[in-house]
Amino acid sequence: MTDDHRSETTLTGTEREQVEAFVHDARLEIVGLLDGLTEEQARARLVPSLTTLLGLVKHAIFVEKVWFHVALAGHTRAELGLPDHPHDSFVLDDADTIASVLAGYRQAWAEADEIAASFALDDLAQHNRRGPLTLRWIYVHLVEELARHAGHGDILREQVLAD
Repeated sequence: MTDDHRSETTLTGTEREQVEAFVHDARLEIVGLLDGLTEEQARARLVPSLTTLLGLVKHAIFVEKVWFHVALAGHTRAELGLPDHPHDSFVLDDADTIASVLAGYRQAWAEADEIAASFALDDLAQHNRRGPLTLRWIYVHLVEELARHAGHGDILREQVLAD
């Protein structure tokens, strides 16, 4: 796992290389949300919801695990200690720090890549509440979800750093 953006270097790659490059770059955007922040800034709650910069990255751990550990590998949320509702994945506890959440995200990301490596893009994830869906769908959805949350985070960072 490198910290280099990849989508601009896979313009002529295979479909899988290109999709994985966009997933990788979206993950880097999530990690970058916490770059250079203090613990207080990362936890700053600037909107009525539970959305904070640290909470966004913690939610990304949930997202990776739900799509790869649950949907693709067949584990349950209970086995993984994941909340039943996605909104609960934004909740921070006292043990959550920038370092611990980033480490958790990088671990979830690495495990997701390891799980996905044994599947082809057209292989089906059989353990999703919607029914079977392809790894391709998971990857494309992951890009969409992480990009949306990175956008939320960009706005929060702008607010936090303006103070």
